Amino acid sequence: LIPIDFSETSKNALLYAGEIAKRASGKLLILNVLQNGNNKEQVSNSLEETAKELKQTLDTDIDFTCLVGEHDLVNAIMSNHDTSGIDLIVMGTNGATGLKKIFIGSNTVKVIGKIKIPVMVIPGTARYEDYVNTGKNRIVLATDLEELGEDCTLDILKEIGILFHAPQLVVLNVRPENTRLPLYKRIERDFIQSLFRPEIDTTRATVFSSNIINGIKLYLDKKTDTGLVAMVAKETGAFLEKHYTKEMASHANLPLLVLHDKGK
Repeated sequence: LIPIDFSETSKNALLYAGEIAKRASGKLLILNVLQNGNNKEQVSNSLEETAKELKQTLDTDIDFTCLVGEHDLVNAIMSNHDTSGIDLIVMGTNGATGLKKIFIGSNTVKVIGKIKIPVMVIPGTARYEDYVNTGKNRIVLATDLEELGEDCTLDILKEIGILFHAPQLVVLNVRPENTRLPLYKRIERDFIQSLFRPEIDTTRATVFSSNIINGIKLYLDKKTDTGLVAMVAKETGAFLEKHYTKEMASHANLPLLVLHDKGK
């Protein structure tokens, strides 16, 4: 599912979503939420034209459905389609440039917080083809290594990762200096790596820092071949609130995949 408002940022995210759907032989749901004074028929026609342009640009006969919603985005997603049939939500966002943090827009925050479906946040500078054609094949899973409540939490990350050219997954943990991982976290790290093998080459990395965001940023500064950052939001919402809505552990040119773990 890709919500668009016809801005350049959302159209760029649509290209990204379209390329993923093309490579995965998936179906694309293109959603626009009516604003005050907008004509539903005109918006519907604009969506159809946008979808046709997408198919021409990507040179694909991808299956798509155009949806027109009302009220707010979260309700539009819930009311327009059975959310159990949505595997991934892709949303564009305007981020800061250079080394500044990205601040997610309010709509994205609401979707991540209220709809327990994986969300991929696409900065305006991101292009999917860049990450499959130019060597940006590193996928960084930043995790606290707490046990996952459900083994399927990381399934969508693996599916997307397989679409990369020669993907490499890095399980990244940030922790304070002079600390050791407890045994259960070492077991969890090994388990996570096993979920992606043998289809995806996996490795692990540790950054010692008292600040998780700064630690992730430090790692990304050094690894210019990174194409995707992924993080898991716990059901409690605490990790989500701290690390997604206030500060983004990502650069302005890196997509972020937010996964949901409902706990045990």
